Amino acid sequence: MKILVVGSGGRESAIIWKLRQSEKVSKIYCAPGNGSIEDSINISAKDIEGLLDFAVNEKIDFTVVGTEEPLALGIVDAFNEKSLRIFGPEKRAAVIEYSKEFSKDFMVRNNIPTAKHGSFSDKGEALHYIKKTGLPIVIKADGLSVGKGVYICNTIDEADCALTEIMIEEKFGKSGKTVVVEEFLEGTEVSILSFVDGKTVMPMISSKDHKHAYDGNKGPNTGGMGTVAPNSAYDESMAERCMEEIFKPTVAALEKENREFKGIIFFGLMLTENGPKLLEYNARFGDPETQVVLPLLENDLLDILLACCDGNLDEINIIWKKKAAVCVVLASMGYPGKYETGFEIQGLEHFENESEAIVFGAGVKNVDGKLFTSGGRVLGVSALADTVEQAADKAYIMAEKIKFDNKTFRRDIGII
Repeated sequence: MKILVVGSGGRESAIIWKLRQSEKVSKIYCAPGNGSIEDSINISAKDIEGLLDFAVNEKIDFTVVGTEEPLALGIVDAFNEKSLRIFGPEKRAAVIEYSKEFSKDFMVRNNIPTAKHGSFSDKGEALHYIKKTGLPIVIKADGLSVGKGVYICNTIDEADCALTEIMIEEKFGKSGKTVVVEEFLEGTEVSILSFVDGKTVMPMISSKDHKHAYDGNKGPNTGGMGTVAPNSAYDESMAERCMEEIFKPTVAALEKENREFKGIIFFGLMLTENGPKLLEYNARFGDPETQVVLPLLENDLLDILLACCDGNLDEINIIWKKKAAVCVVLASMGYPGKYETGFEIQGLEHFENESEAIVFGAGVKNVDGKLFTSGGRVLGVSALADTVEQAADKAYIMAEKIKFDNKTFRRDIGII
């Protein structure tokens, strides 16, 4: 089969790495891809017509959408209209990610446990609600904001500044016209990626994401600085409870509301003293969670994705390796703020003979066969071992072998 993967980050690199292991795959293209991905094509992930034309002209058998923006733009609907096979939810189902306001209201009306919240399109009304509700408080831009539109505010001044950035200065563009203000929940965060075929939901192995830029979970939010799988806080009894209280009700409610979901649902959970609460949905693979979850998958990923599309996911027996995985993100110094790019990347040859250490490209460009930095998050270094501690040790040993100017990374992934 000829495959097209849509997206450009470490997540797409991991999806392609896993799909290449399938005997059914003959060729993989990636749009727009990055310098580390062979057969990257210069078509934006938001250029739906361009992607359609490419799929038709190249006789693509199956398209996999990695990133969120094309889902919000209706890429799956457009491909379905042309009878082209594609993996991902239609626009009316992907709304659970691209509108925080919709997703929170959806949780409430379907009795899915979540934080108390209010939605506002007026800054003054939002600030009044915060003063009345109390601190700390969480403020989120309603629309897509590449994982950076979330503010945890401990003072009224911080809340005022956050609202100004989102709503007045339009830091996230139209995504910030409306904000969702949520009760701050305390507990342990867990990321659960799940395969969904419209009726059946099959959670993947649990993971833990580290969003903050600096060690000790300090500094600004990022798209993710590293991940661990499995998450030690998520035991079998908690998994069963989340399945019955959150996962199954979500899929059933989507179908009931004529938003049948086929694809990946990412459940962002907070395990509180009052039980599990749902923080957010994503409508696709998470990044960098994918970089620890897929290396632990024994199955042919293509078989699972096709089963999701065909509605027979319940016929697949998904098997996970009895190992742990840790991913350390190598970033450009200054990320998620201003940073410089264009530095040559060296040391990737150290991964060529490693069976349980993988490097996934993200912010990378290829110039005459050499790789250079081109983004904030440059590479993800994933390692597998029998324990999280051993996987972290290996990931850091391998991370040190990679050299580029202004390289920075957290040094506590898998340790805290």
